[in-house]
Amino acid sequence: MKTLLLENYGHLFEKKLLEAIEEVSFVKQVKAGEEIIKIGDAIKYIPLLIEGAIKISRQDDDGDELLLYYLEKGDVCAMTMTCCMRDAISEIQAIAEMDTKIIMIPVQKMSEWVRDFHTWRTFVFESYNTRFKEMLEAIDNLAFLNMHERILKYLKEKVIVTKDTLLPITHQTIAYDLHTSRVVVSRILKSLEKANELKLHRNKIEILNF
Repeated sequence: MKTLLLENYGHLFEKKLLEAIEEVSFVKQVKAGEEIIKIGDAIKYIPLLIEGAIKISRQDDDGDELLLYYLEKGDVCAMTMTCCMRDAISEIQAIAEMDTKIIMIPVQKMSEWVRDFHTWRTFVFESYNTRFKEMLEAIDNLAFLNMHERILKYLKEKVIVTKDTLLPITHQTIAYDLHTSRVVVSRILKSLEKANELKLHRNKIEILNF
């Protein structure tokens, strides 16, 4: 773990904090599609992302999923940290977008490290700020973009996260993430294909204009 920490966080965290993380944490490998945190779970660990990507979403009152943001290398989940600080159960679902490697940090260390290490404090506050901006952008998308624009933006964000223009994704998954119907998604994807923005394959979508 020492090498992983130095390679990914040696430029961010002070030496004593790196030693503290190494002492109490462990590395976890997660397969694509595997659930890391469930809604309603008691939070025991904070995931610190080393490789891969994680999709963070929550549910509305009807049980429908709403995408909040993606975590990439070097990120930590601000929503999970919020639950920890309030000693509350998880309000989000975290699923590996691809094969992912994370460092699992015990939640008991959150308050202690915020108090004792200025680099951890800065990292936590910057994470809150980044996630807040992303959620504001998600609200703006709902309010100001039409569904064509939202779907295309969603797919291009996935390309950035996965670093691959060929996305293994179904129309139903897009519908879940964007809180709309599969019929609407399929119609819009065919329209975008005619506009040469993408090419549809079986359970895959190739982004052409990126």
